[in-house]
Amino acid sequence: MAKIIYTLTDEAPFLATHSFLPVIASFAKTAGVEVETRDISLSGRIIAQFPERLTDEQRLDDALAELGDLAGTPEANIIKLPNISASIPQLKVAIAELQAQGYDLPDYPDEPTTDDERDARARYDRVKGSAVNPVLREGNSDRRAPLSVKNYARKHPHRMGAWRADSKTNVVTMGVDDFRSNEKTWVAPAEDTLTITFVAQDGTEQTLGQPIPVLAGEVVDGTVLHVAALEAFLRKQIQRAADEDLLFSVHLKATMMKVSDPIIFGHVIRAFFPDVFARYGADLAAAGLTPNDGLGSILAGLDALPNGAEIKQAFQDGIDAGPDLAMVDSDKGITNLHVPSDVIVDASMPAMIRTSGHMWGPDGEEHDTVAVIPDSSYAGIYQAVIEDCRANGAFDPATMGSVPNVGLMALKAEEYGSHDKTFELPGAGVVRVTNAAGETVLEHDVEQGDIWRACQTKDVAVRDWVKLAVTRARATGSPAVFWLDETRAHDAALIGLVRTYLQEHDTDGLQIEVLSPEDAMRFSLERIRRGEDTISVTGNVLRDYLTDLFPIMELGTSAKMLSVVPLLGGGGLFETGAGGSAPKHVQQLVQQNYLRWDSLGEFLALAVSLEHLAGVTGNARAKVLADTLDRATGTFLDEDKSPGRKLGSIDNRGSHFYLAKYWAEELAAQTEDAELAAAFQGLATTLAEQEDTIVHELVEVQGHPADIGGYYRPDDAKTSAVMRPSATLNAALASL
Repeated sequence: MAKIIYTLTDEAPFLATHSFLPVIASFAKTAGVEVETRDISLSGRIIAQFPERLTDEQRLDDALAELGDLAGTPEANIIKLPNISASIPQLKVAIAELQAQGYDLPDYPDEPTTDDERDARARYDRVKGSAVNPVLREGNSDRRAPLSVKNYARKHPHRMGAWRADSKTNVVTMGVDDFRSNEKTWVAPAEDTLTITFVAQDGTEQTLGQPIPVLAGEVVDGTVLHVAALEAFLRKQIQRAADEDLLFSVHLKATMMKVSDPIIFGHVIRAFFPDVFARYGADLAAAGLTPNDGLGSILAGLDALPNGAEIKQAFQDGIDAGPDLAMVDSDKGITNLHVPSDVIVDASMPAMIRTSGHMWGPDGEEHDTVAVIPDSSYAGIYQAVIEDCRANGAFDPATMGSVPNVGLMALKAEEYGSHDKTFELPGAGVVRVTNAAGETVLEHDVEQGDIWRACQTKDVAVRDWVKLAVTRARATGSPAVFWLDETRAHDAALIGLVRTYLQEHDTDGLQIEVLSPEDAMRFSLERIRRGEDTISVTGNVLRDYLTDLFPIMELGTSAKMLSVVPLLGGGGLFETGAGGSAPKHVQQLVQQNYLRWDSLGEFLALAVSLEHLAGVTGNARAKVLADTLDRATGTFLDEDKSPGRKLGSIDNRGSHFYLAKYWAEELAAQTEDAELAAAFQGLATTLAEQEDTIVHELVEVQGHPADIGGYYRPDDAKTSAVMRPSATLNAALASL
């Protein structure tokens, strides 16, 4: 039987799965398609790391490793929902919840001193940050807004905050002594093995990380961010925010860049509270309270210190004396510096741009801000948008064009594959990368505390990326722009490869450009203001940034994007959108039994998954399911059956009912497969006749607390009971 793997992840997407998966399974079985699940949630991945400590009932297989192997095969057909990329504070809370549920797990050791602690730390480090995506993304990315979604956004434009020409909001970035400015690149002439060595000033050598195998043509980058320059830059921007009466905010990616960016985040906190760390730094370090985990983590741990109240007051004095901080939650006093994972740049910057260039201040009002993005590799794209909005006003979702993306992400390409090759240097000296022959291929002078990293980009991934870009340009007729800067070492190497591999394709009649990220942004913004589409062809980080930025401006959310990953092994990975709002949705469900999560991304991914399966296996019925689901999704949007904003309207569960209703009606009406039409006639009739009853059953449970048995590890039975409250709908699906 043909098979689709549907991933079990975290938070709101996981809750929604309990409602939508029964619909999928019921419909898919009529085409001989089996839908299996794999648990790649944060809690599931934690549990899988410690089988020897758990009972038989508690143990879980390493589903992520299994799917990683599957992703390299032609049989792969994986629907991947958003998952938590855990910061250390999130990881610790998840561990504590599992321990409270009876799982015999060790605490996360901040400073391991024994072999057991070092082993536990190594296992947990395999789980933290973006541990899932690099394993599954064995292909390049094709992300775009489907026409039905784009048309809906134009008919029902979301609100965009007005921009003033005198807005003082700006992005500030280092520009010197950062990762971009210090980058060096080497292209492997043949298969080789590289070694990274730190050579201290006294000549002692320390091997960093593991040997790195490279393939012929592989692009290898090394770079360093000098912390002395970072600290000076941060002090200057904090003073600037105070002098210009602007909010101070920092925007990083502590989840995906799980080694470098928490360290940078820690430097930001030290810079904002210099007096506190000068006076109490030793006390905090002795207690294991590190600024890398955020201000919130430090404040939460102060109660255990004898002078904790004194230190807490010192932090408050620092907040009072400094510029106003941008707030994540003004009502709760949660600042931009509280939790590293609360200020993910690709979510926080688009939200700011959408809101007139404002962030929320401590007074609960919107204000202009200094947006600090320390490394200058990609900061300029956001400044280009700000300057455009200042000059031309907010974008109009009713008329603006679209910027789909072709992203280079296969085989852990570029920075998002650098985790195991990123190091905080123990002293001054040199970091040297040598090949198997002992020849130096990359080298940087470093000081104590500097952050050095290496990245890899395989030739086969670049070649496939170029092919996908040409394919999408040919399919759409839109210009395709490679966002590459010839003055940056890595990009210069890629430009040479792009120009070589473009010659392998028929590009007659296509407009293909190579522009720096800032120029590419300006080019794209000019076109979308005219209602024209432009394909962005980018590296891995810009893929991430742009597929949040443009959808948030165009559609109001990035969760409604179609994300297809044609895997290099011949299979398919189908991603369902972004999960940035997922925590708030869970909170509302627990408090009010109302889930606002929008499953449109799941609907879109399922359709292309079925279409892919039909093409690979020749399953004609799967193609009918895909085509009818596409039409049903169009009706779903036209009828505006997405979750409402207020109690008493349909929520996520109601949206699944209407999708099932429209899908059943399309299947019953189609003429390609008479037997399939007959099979769905009864369900279509039942759902139409029982619509009022089902909606009543789904809505009447709202307004009361819901018990799902946990946040990171909800109880399956309790969650299913909450997410499937309509006995009428459940019986109808079971009858199929």
